[in-house]
Amino acid sequence: MGYEIKIEKVENSRLSALDFDNLKFGRTFSDHMFVVDYKDGVWSGARVVPFGNISMSPANMTLHYGQTIFEGLKAAINPSGDVTVFRPEQNAERLNRSAVRMGMPELPVDLFMEGLTSLLQTDIDWIPNKPGCSLYIRPFMFATDEYIGVKSSDTYSFYILTSPVGAYYDKAVSLLVADKYVRAAHGGVGEAKTAGNYAATLLPVSEANAAGFDQILWVDAKNFKNVQECGTMNLFFIINGKAITPPADGAILKGITRDSVIQLLKDRGIEVEIRDISVDELAEAAENGTLEDVFGTGTAAVITHVASFTYQGKQYDVPPVPSRTISLDLKAEIEGLRNGTIEDTHNWTYTVKAK
Repeated sequence: MGYEIKIEKVENSRLSALDFDNLKFGRTFSDHMFVVDYKDGVWSGARVVPFGNISMSPANMTLHYGQTIFEGLKAAINPSGDVTVFRPEQNAERLNRSAVRMGMPELPVDLFMEGLTSLLQTDIDWIPNKPGCSLYIRPFMFATDEYIGVKSSDTYSFYILTSPVGAYYDKAVSLLVADKYVRAAHGGVGEAKTAGNYAATLLPVSEANAAGFDQILWVDAKNFKNVQECGTMNLFFIINGKAITPPADGAILKGITRDSVIQLLKDRGIEVEIRDISVDELAEAAENGTLEDVFGTGTAAVITHVASFTYQGKQYDVPPVPSRTISLDLKAEIEGLRNGTIEDTHNWTYTVKAK
């Protein structure tokens, strides 16, 4: 169905002040944002407006009870000059799964897509057209009731922001295996993309950073043995030519890049095992030489190589990145799909025509 989306453009664009050669992740935002509001069971007032601050009451329920969810996806300029977005419908559907878990209303997928299209057409000049760069897209929804009482809000707002970015990680990362803190447990909200999941990781990650590590490798909350995910990525392990990734069983995010990588591995004839894998198994594989690769997948990270993981005080190194042909090929293919330079045989990309 078609939605009426009002467009209010900025009087003075900030684009001329942007240094496309020095893009830091998540620091600069484009001229406009998409907004739509939920009240009395209906989404209405869809609009593209100038990027700006949000005014809210100190009693806003999100501030007190954390009813907020978000997504992340990327856009690029393809060789025809149009915009290519990688699997955005999947982001819309995952947003709605998060909404259900957090007691929030679902957003119609076609409204998500029409709002995204209008915003990208409005701010197309903000999309970097350089290798390794893209326009990061951040849709998010939050409660807007002004009430201090533990219940679901009756009103919500949904926004889409965009930000021109460079690489999230510019090198292979070192991981510290969690041995005290827990990110998520079965029955919780681990697979919802909600702010609280990330808030719970901030202290542990800062402690890991202070100890010289880039990120944490999270493990199960019961036994501190089975791998879950990294703070910003799902994880894959290549052992004896097989790809292994933990199951998305409620405690980890159902990554869209993860799902894509599973399919691309199968396309290559590589066996994929979706199963529990313990840190002990990884350590043994590293010691006996069968651990060939460890990499993370995610919208921001794309494919990020893991240089090492440290478990119970011992560091285990992964083979040098140049030898990791599987993940290097996967990264090149996903980036090619995202920027429209290779054929999309899975019908994953969405094209927004430049006006």
